[in-house]
Amino acid sequence: MFRHKPTLLPFIRLALTCDQSGTGTGGPDPALDRSEINAMLVRGSTVGVHAAADSRAASGSPLGLITLQTRCFVSTPTRQPQLAVPQCGEVVVPWRQQGQAPVAARQLMSGLFIRKTVCIVIVVFAAAAQRLAFADIAASPAFDADELTAPPTRNWITNGGNVFNQRHSPLDLIDRDNVAELRALWRTSMGSGASPNNSGQAQILVYEGTLYVVNGANDVFAMAVETGEILWTYHGNPDQAAGVPMGKSSRGVAMGDGKIYLAQLDARLVALDQRTGDVVWSIEAERWRDGFSITSAPLYYDGLVITGFSGGEMASRGRVKAFDAADGSLRWTFNTVPGPGEFGHDTWPADSDAWQFGGAPVWQTPAVDPELGLVYFSTGNPGPDLHGGVRSGDNLFSVAIVAVDVQTGEYRWHFQQVHHDIWDYDSPNPVVLFDAEIDGELRRGLVQVSKTGWAYILDRETGEPLIGIEERPVPQEPRQATAATQPYPLGDAIVPQSIDIPPEGTPLLDGQGRIVNDGRIFTPFWIDPVAVKPGTMGGANWPPSSYDPDTNLLYVCATDRISAFRVDEDLPAPVANQVYMGGRFTQTEADDRGIFAALDVTTNRLAWRQQWREICYSGSIVTAGGLLFVGRNDGRLTALDKRNGALLWEFMTDAGVNTTVTTFGHDGEQYVVMHAGGGVFAGATRGDGVWMFSLNGTMKSLPAGAGAGFGGPRFVPAPEVDDRPGDPELGRTVYLEACVACHGDAGDGGHGGGPTLIAELGAEDIAAIASSGRNTMPGFASVYSEAQIRDVTRYIVDVLADVPATP
Repeated sequence: MFRHKPTLLPFIRLALTCDQSGTGTGGPDPALDRSEINAMLVRGSTVGVHAAADSRAASGSPLGLITLQTRCFVSTPTRQPQLAVPQCGEVVVPWRQQGQAPVAARQLMSGLFIRKTVCIVIVVFAAAAQRLAFADIAASPAFDADELTAPPTRNWITNGGNVFNQRHSPLDLIDRDNVAELRALWRTSMGSGASPNNSGQAQILVYEGTLYVVNGANDVFAMAVETGEILWTYHGNPDQAAGVPMGKSSRGVAMGDGKIYLAQLDARLVALDQRTGDVVWSIEAERWRDGFSITSAPLYYDGLVITGFSGGEMASRGRVKAFDAADGSLRWTFNTVPGPGEFGHDTWPADSDAWQFGGAPVWQTPAVDPELGLVYFSTGNPGPDLHGGVRSGDNLFSVAIVAVDVQTGEYRWHFQQVHHDIWDYDSPNPVVLFDAEIDGELRRGLVQVSKTGWAYILDRETGEPLIGIEERPVPQEPRQATAATQPYPLGDAIVPQSIDIPPEGTPLLDGQGRIVNDGRIFTPFWIDPVAVKPGTMGGANWPPSSYDPDTNLLYVCATDRISAFRVDEDLPAPVANQVYMGGRFTQTEADDRGIFAALDVTTNRLAWRQQWREICYSGSIVTAGGLLFVGRNDGRLTALDKRNGALLWEFMTDAGVNTTVTTFGHDGEQYVVMHAGGGVFAGATRGDGVWMFSLNGTMKSLPAGAGAGFGGPRFVPAPEVDDRPGDPELGRTVYLEACVACHGDAGDGGHGGGPTLIAELGAEDIAAIASSGRNTMPGFASVYSEAQIRDVTRYIVDVLADVPATP
């Protein structure tokens, strides 16, 4: 854990108030507009500060102020510091030593326009400030059921807003009439989590004036609501070899009993002191070397910390575990792939050990019904993902909604959404609990939207459908041991489930001008690629849906994609912590569409639906002010009218908004806060910023396109010229960091649906595409040097494709 130390990290306050003669006045410059300053903090040139000879102690200051005469200079950006802007004309950043001259985190600000030559810098020693900061951090109680089920108002204490996962706010100070006046109040940089393989997906928790956020690097930050000042930092430092090859991400932390709980990519579970960030306990929840990882936010409930595990593509056997919140001791385990003697084991082959590598990961934070004493979660694909021939049977509890006893983990009921899945039709979207009148009777329901594109609406006490779900025959492929029938919910699908016009290059049936089964959902495949809708992104993926109890509408973020699936006929033996998919899927020559939809859970019918130019890859919240807040890949945060989806407000940030925002009340105002971090599969610019918004904010939106495209972290230094030949070994490092998520470990298609890189592409083509991008793939020229592009090109051509190198 890292905290600001008095001798290492005092803050410096840069007053922008020098005249043309070089004489500093020390006060705020009224000519500088605060929104202009803040907007320029996230782009363009940077400012460094070298200390001059004169320094003196400021008298009468309880914090020990020291003024330094300094000379400003402009240089190329190298790294963004932690930033906060408490008032017009001032920027607060941490102070570090660099050689003999003190500078502020190497570069003070990104893009600050310096009109004067000499500046005044005030150094605020952090010792007293840090003590004051810790004193201001309130420790959360051991929240009871009433607190965890109440609608979030002053605080946002659990990942879903409450343990029903509704993500609904009863606040209405920001509404349809005034949302156009919403502005950013401050932006703070975390200084990590913005590398090419990181994704910013965490929903921020709030408790009594302090924010808690984790980024894709597993670094946790406590920040002051009013200023964005970082109060403490914990660095997770997971092993770089840990985690699934789909990018590094964390979807949030949990809170309760004076602790912040973090589930890490290396499958460690850590409890931090909420007031200081010190480690209270840390355990190995599972071994990452066995293929386990955790990307979801854990759940705090009744003295327990509950978490699922990802790793369904890594030859692991899924599970959910509950630990004692006081000391991290294990309380119970539920295996999502049942073993011998457990209910459901007979849905796996009796004559093999396939169940030991059976997948069924859990990608989201569970929901809880305190009255029923049940915890609910949904699961992902069986393993191997695409080769069903080695795992005949329904493969419970993969791709299913499951309810277990919250105190013991004992099985209560399940509903399987896809039998014997071979299409990677996970159910990563969080389960949402609701009470609503259906057919004239008040029912206790739940809803979960899958990558199939359907909503599954069930009685949460029994698991029986509240809206009809029929078992229907589906096409068969004996070599895949396909299920004879699949569940079909009655009602509307969120996304199209067949292909109306074949994509360019898709093989057609002889003399028919059509593709196999018109690409309908549940179309089977073997070694020849078959195009199907929905594709690998869904349907609905992990970005959380939101539910409005006033209208019974569920708001869903989804993607309309065509994927081509095929099997690897020669399936290698499963090896722990190595990709075990049994086939490949790639994206076809057709554009994706984002879908954002409102679904009535009492009828399973769409109230409205709209399409976007890009995939939808951000969760949503809904408020009593009539608003939906949802992010966009191009860097915008948007507010929609919940009645019809009309765009009411948008604000351009500096990176993709691929997370879920949080809203809360503080000192009579309503605030909106989110992390603009971008995402691997969104093709969005990476970033490390936390942005706070209010009706009293003054920061204006950045120009259109400021957060668009990839670009990675903007503070990556410009590489030195390097004319050496490409090195495949160095290229492998780049490939694993930036390419494997979409193109797979073998270069012929991965989870992101990227096309094969090893067929008919020469070195020049690969290098050009890696630099400039193609179709939905972003370019990497702003992230990697020309030498690194040559390295990864040689790795693809010489190692993956096994093509002899050319001079």
